[in-house]
This record gives sequence, structure tokens and C-alpha cells, in this order.
Amino acid sequence: MKSKNVARRAVARLLGAAVLSAALIGVAPAGAQAATPTQAALSTQALQTSSVVAVAQPTLKRGDSGPAVRTLQKKLNALGYWTGGTADGQFGGNTEQAVLALKKVARLPRDGIAGPKVWRALADGVRPKARSSRGHVIEVDKKRQVLKIVDDGRVRFTLNTSTGSGQQYSSQGTTRVASTPSGRYRVYRQIDGVRHAPLGVLYRPKYFNGGIAVHGADSVPAYPASHGCVRVSNAAADWIWNTGKMPIGTRVRVY
Repeated sequence: MKSKNVARRAVARLLGAAVLSAALIGVAPAGAQAATPTQAALSTQALQTSSVVAVAQPTLKRGDSGPAVRTLQKKLNALGYWTGGTADGQFGGNTEQAVLALKKVARLPRDGIAGPKVWRALADGVRPKARSSRGHVIEVDKKRQVLKIVDDGRVRFTLNTSTGSGQQYSSQGTTRVASTPSGRYRVYRQIDGVRHAPLGVLYRPKYFNGGIAVHGADSVPAYPASHGCVRVSNAAADWIWNTGKMPIGTRVRVY
């Protein structure tokens, strides 16, 4: 207890010296001796070591804009959560999808709102792990509901996705279960456009298992909702195509 009291008194003396030196520097009367640079540095150090100022990041959501959104986007992009490629300070659909992907990986409630836990996850550098170790691979994690673009075992990008719902559906007189089968595949077919399939519209699909494809969609919710395909946003589908992230022959691993 005695040692703690001594430490407290020492900190108090340092803090008092810092305040006094700051006052001398800023408002020293004519003829008075101002604090030397060394004293000023010591005073600043004392202030830094004796107190911590916590700056809370704001809670952000779709429709917000400004410097805080730009900071959020930069941090997401740095960890591979694709926000559209740039930090424009506008919290739109791409940023919302990126936040949702991060929250899935961090095991946070699945929504597109960036609150304190999202900022903490970003500060902690939360990103998913790959299961593949060699080559360029598209990994679809059905449990986390994210699509990972992996190079030699390193996850380069992470996208929000929605896979098979597991619910029954009927099509052309047949009842099936909406499932995205696990396994290892390769992209064998692609359509650079819109396909109006019996089960819905597929935007720029990349087929890897029969009629199952990675494709763009207007709706990519936080939960499994497709008939079996791997949905990404239309903007993400454009980016995959335009940057050559998933050409014919690309390995696809679903688990």
C-alpha cells in the first residue's frame, strides 16, 4: 500500500509539473524564464503517461457519410473486406456488404451496422483463415456465409455471400432441397450477362457444379437464402469479372 501511495504522489508531481510548464510556455510574463525544450518535452511525456484519452468511434450505417466513413472503409479494405475499391466516404451498399462480411467472420450479430464491436474487430485485425494452401482458390464458407478469394493460403479478399437455404422448393414438377453441396470443383462455364433461369435471375454467373454458380444478385442477405447458388452483390460480381478473379478453370472449394 505504501509503494502505491508513493507512485500516486510521483505521478501527481509529474502532472503538476506538466501543467505548470505548459502555463509558463503559453503565458510567461515579460522577463520571466520560459520552460526549456527539454522541460517541455518532459512535461508532455508526463501528461501522456499519466492520462489516457479514449476517443470513441461513431456508430455508422447505410446513408451516412464523412471522414469517419472514409476511415471505416480504409480499415475494411486493408483487411480485404471489399467496399468497392475506394474509400469515398459514402456508406452505400458495398460498404454495408463489407461490414456484414466482417461481422460474420468476427461472429457478431449479422447486420450492416458498424458499431463499437466492429471498430474493435478492425483494430484487432480480424480476418478469416483459408483452408487451401496453394494456388488461386475461391473458398465458400457456408457456416460463416462468406466467399474468400485465396492465393497460396492467404485470404486476399472476403465477400458477403448467401448460399442454399436448406428449404424445400418445387420447380418444373419436382421438389428439391435448396442446397450448396460441399466439395472441390472448378469453374467450367460462365455467362457475361444476365441469365433468366427457371429459379430466378443470375447476373454474370460463374458455374462450378452443374447449375450451381457464383453470381450477382439484387439481394444478398445475412443468412442462407438461395436455391443452391452462391450469391454475391451485383457490384461484387462486376468486380470479379473485371479484375479476372475467377476465370474458367479456377478452383472452387465449398465447405
